[in-house]
Amino acid sequence: MREWITAEYDRWLKYGRENQELIEELLEMKAQEEKIQDAFYKNLEFGTGGLRGILGAGTNRMNVYTVAKASQGLADYVNEKFSEEQRSIAVSYDSRIHSKDFAETAAQVFAANGIQVYIYDELMPTPCLSFAVRELGCAAGVMVTASHNPGEYNGYKVYGADGCQITTEAAKEIYEKIEKNDIFTQVSQISLEEAKDNHKVNYIPAAVYEKFLQCVQEQSVLGEKEEIDKNVSIVYSPLNGTGLKPVLDSLKRAGYGQITVVKEQEKPDGRFPTCPYPNPEIREAMSLGMEYAKKVHADLLLATDPDCDRVGIAVVNPKGEYQLLSGNETGLLLLDYICSQKMIHAAMPEHPVLVKTIVTTDLAEKIADKYGVQTVNVLTGFKFIGEQIGLLEKEGRKSDYIFGFEESYGYLSGTYVRDKDGVNASVLICEMFAFYKTKGVNLLDKLKELYAEHGYCMNQLHTYKFQGEEGMHRMENIMEQLRNGAFSLKTGTIKEVLDYKTGIGNLPKSNVIKMVLENGSTLVVRPSGTEPKLKIYTSILGSDQESVKQVDEEIVRSIEKLFER
Repeated sequence: MREWITAEYDRWLKYGRENQELIEELLEMKAQEEKIQDAFYKNLEFGTGGLRGILGAGTNRMNVYTVAKASQGLADYVNEKFSEEQRSIAVSYDSRIHSKDFAETAAQVFAANGIQVYIYDELMPTPCLSFAVRELGCAAGVMVTASHNPGEYNGYKVYGADGCQITTEAAKEIYEKIEKNDIFTQVSQISLEEAKDNHKVNYIPAAVYEKFLQCVQEQSVLGEKEEIDKNVSIVYSPLNGTGLKPVLDSLKRAGYGQITVVKEQEKPDGRFPTCPYPNPEIREAMSLGMEYAKKVHADLLLATDPDCDRVGIAVVNPKGEYQLLSGNETGLLLLDYICSQKMIHAAMPEHPVLVKTIVTTDLAEKIADKYGVQTVNVLTGFKFIGEQIGLLEKEGRKSDYIFGFEESYGYLSGTYVRDKDGVNASVLICEMFAFYKTKGVNLLDKLKELYAEHGYCMNQLHTYKFQGEEGMHRMENIMEQLRNGAFSLKTGTIKEVLDYKTGIGNLPKSNVIKMVLENGSTLVVRPSGTEPKLKIYTSILGSDQESVKQVDEEIVRSIEKLFER
């Protein structure tokens, strides 16, 4: 084992005495060099997504020390970039293990550095944090969450004054300041009690939450005199996260009263005992909700992830079974519903804009074109959608933004927040469902109509895990092979290769490769920025499901061959 890793391990034993949980873990790994290596071989990376990692002791783990060090770097950044009266930071947290501890640790560091802190007095979703940053005029925001990751993870997302997750440039500057400080000897911190007594830490007023709920209600696209049957049976699961209060509050205010909550997933619980992967993209996370839906003969199943920025749904198919919709499918339905309603009610702006990510289905652009809506494509990550809203706002065109979505179950129809909003999406989905039900139309039938009009498209996400230092090197090798032309297909010709690492158009440089086939089908390969995973997105155009499935399978086989080299 490398000497500097051993030295850092010993230093943690010395300085971490006050944290019994971490000390016990350090002592347990003493005879396990592999565990020490993985926990200390690098510092937990700070990027545009902030921090995200496995809970535990070590520089490559999420713990109170890595959180405090990151907070010191952010405090240094805020103190340098903002005037004294502008120096305030909003903080929120989800239901994960130690989320509240990490949020309070961050608040203690910010307060010790003279920064005003506004923190929610209970767990709140990511969109509520984004809203609070703008509403309170903060210089930055921190959301303690690992989003949809398994229970052993936690994270620390940083937001700018615009309510978006920080830019690449800001992340680089903050990272440099983080790395300048020693994790034990150069972090300022005062007790939470002292910070409250000094009024450096204040709870976010209830009025902010109320205003957020009001903004959600304002996203309805129904006409003033339009009546729909809201007597629909809904099963909802917050997946043991933050969604319960805001989603139920919002749905009830919108007039939906028949709501059954999945009991086992109702209360906040960072262990996620019934869904080890609390991600509505994954069928297993939705399975208990589907059982509930069958029991009560529900019309619609909704589930939000732990920080309530994503939402997944299921509806009844012709066989009487509950069928899960993909993020792309739900996004296409919402896009068409919003556009058609705005056209019917003469509410479409003169120059309407849809914003989507480059890995989101290109079918969205065809639907947008039908309604005269401009499509803006951005890099993966909802912060880039939020940035586009900000640019429109600067041009005096904020009202031109009508919808933004990404294939990973993220949607936003308003401009009041600058991140995906599972609360907004839940209410809008219920409205859309009730609207079509009133007309005797099932969402699956509506989806078929869209495919019949614009062409069939199958979108898939294939994910591969690469753990540890070796895994990072393997992912780098695969990306390098793709850049060197080591990938080919038998059933289709690659027409164009777009390497976003070199910079394309006005988009920031990013480690993403997109290949366009002759018929317009695409595949996108990128390492995850938040997890040790390689993600492959396929968007296959064709005449029917079977033909596109075969092309998708060949693409996956060809990519997997690169893993062996």
